[in-house]
Amino acid sequence: MLLNDEQLEELRNFDTPTVWNALESFKLRPNTKGFTYPGMLLRTPLEKPMIGYAATAKVSGREAPTMEEKEMMFAFFEDVRAMSGPVIAVVQDVDPRPIGSFWGEVQATTFKALGAVGTLTHGGVRDLNEVGPLGFCFFSTDIMVARAESHLVGHNCPVEICGMVVNPDDLLHADSHGAVVIPAEAAPALAEACRRVSYAERFVLGPCRKAIEDGIKPTVDQLRQWRGEMAKNR
Repeated sequence: MLLNDEQLEELRNFDTPTVWNALESFKLRPNTKGFTYPGMLLRTPLEKPMIGYAATAKVSGREAPTMEEKEMMFAFFEDVRAMSGPVIAVVQDVDPRPIGSFWGEVQATTFKALGAVGTLTHGGVRDLNEVGPLGFCFFSTDIMVARAESHLVGHNCPVEICGMVVNPDDLLHADSHGAVVIPAEAAPALAEACRRVSYAERFVLGPCRKAIEDGIKPTVDQLRQWRGEMAKNR
């Protein structure tokens, strides 16, 4: 079941590390899965985290596309257009070393018109000056000058970007730190879990900040106690 606009907006009030911390408490997957490893960087201005449902595709830029591959672009457009709620285009460049940018001003404007709010791309983006004011979020591993022969080789399929596996319709949360996949089982209760995590951190942050202000080093026993309170309240 999709989250409503109010629930999605509520999750945009938390940064992505807080969302990951909150997801940890659901114990739905190993703590080494479900998030981007280093390399996924924000390329355009972002006031609040990006959140949306994944429309997925794979691209390549080294060989000219076949007629079937050219037509696949329009099938991907239809994937995005048919989705409800905000959409994030999640694109994996399958070339061993990507050379062509799938994303530029034309693509960003087209996808925004179809209901997408941004992209997470294991590959390249370009036209940053034009896309920034558009309000379409570019997250990518690379910045490129050329389109080369960039074209789709798959869509509506599982993809992997910076170690994070994304399936079509997955709910994603991303900010300047990277991105996480939000399991459907956790999504309705996630905002409350984020509030709980933020509250629990006060048991360490409060006394440590007071110690800094007073110029007094806390004892290890005190730190053990404060961290125990944090863990208990998460």
